[in-house]
Amino acid sequence: VQLVESGGGLVQAGDSLRLSCVFSGMPGSRYPMGWFRQAPGEDRQFVAAITWSGDETYYADSVKGRFTVSRDNAKNTMYLQMSGLKPEDTAVYYCAVKLFSPPGNYFHSNQYDYWGQGTQVTVSS
Repeated sequence: VQLVESGGGLVQAGDSLRLSCVFSGMPGSRYPMGWFRQAPGEDRQFVAAITWSGDETYYADSVKGRFTVSRDNAKNTMYLQMSGLKPEDTAVYYCAVKLFSPPGNYFHSNQYDYWGQGTQVTVSS
C-alpha cells in the first residue's frame, strides 16, 4: 500500500490550497480515508475523513466550513480543498487509510493503518 501526498506549499493567510493523496496497492478502494496534520512539537491531529463512497465526511471543528474532503476512486485519489487558510493551519499534512480497523472512529490516528510521507503547508500572516 502506498499513499503519496502533494499540493502543499507556502501561502498567505486567506489563500486556498488543494492537497491530493494518490493511493495504490490496496485491494479495491472500499476503505475510509483521512487527513491529519502535525505542527512542530504537537501531536498528530485529525483534520477530515471520508467514507469509501464519499457519502459521509467528517471534520475537525477547527476546519469545518473552510476545508472540504473528497475522493475520486476512479483516479485513486483523495483531495483536501483548503480555503480561508490561517497561520494556525501550518503543519505537515498526512493522508491515511483504514484497511483493518472496524468501521467508524475516524478521529484517532491509531485507527489508520497506512500513511503517506506528508506534505508541508505553511501559511504566513
